[in-house]
Amino acid sequence: MSARDVVLGRVRAAIADVPEPDGPVDWTYGRATGMPDVVGRFVERVEDYRATVVRCASGDLPSEVVRALGSTGARRVVLPTGTDERLHRAIREAGELSVVVDDGSLTAADLDAIDAVVTTSVVGIAETGTIVLDHGPGQGRRALSLVPDRHVCLVRAGDVVSDVPEAVAALAPAVRAGSPLTWISGPSATSDIELSRVEGVHGPRTLWVVVVDD
Repeated sequence: MSARDVVLGRVRAAIADVPEPDGPVDWTYGRATGMPDVVGRFVERVEDYRATVVRCASGDLPSEVVRALGSTGARRVVLPTGTDERLHRAIREAGELSVVVDDGSLTAADLDAIDAVVTTSVVGIAETGTIVLDHGPGQGRRALSLVPDRHVCLVRAGDVVSDVPEAVAALAPAVRAGSPLTWISGPSATSDIELSRVEGVHGPRTLWVVVVDD
């Protein structure tokens, strides 16, 4: 008997008393899974990761981003190319924030000296609380979302999907185009052998998510 047979045998034994479903399961890969409040589930799951989540109307977004940056203690901020000009203007007019626009020439050391980055996103996943970047306009290159210690990420409520299969279907054009994908589930965190949690080792220590209601 192979190891595979042993594992499958144990699975069958574990589910032996689980009743068969009454009729076919109404589910198709890539189609939305029904849930009463997709955005609400997304907010709840992102907060479970110890990220800060706020919701705002589109017109309040610039002031909300400035508030987020101030709340995290950021002073120097990097913005990707393609960032909404309203955000540029609001951050510059805040007075206490210094803005650096990334043109691709900033090194890892340069980015490490910057307090925070503000990016948009392409998809939010309600079931897992995951945010996906395909690094289009306003999202920047991968280093921007990995090196600075604080990440303020903007997620449109209309871009929140129910589960991972629906997200994969939505991301298919980016994959076919060869775009890199960055999947973010909360602030960077890891645990050592004694289960001591350490944040900020592999990415931003602070994640602040602004959900923009359409």
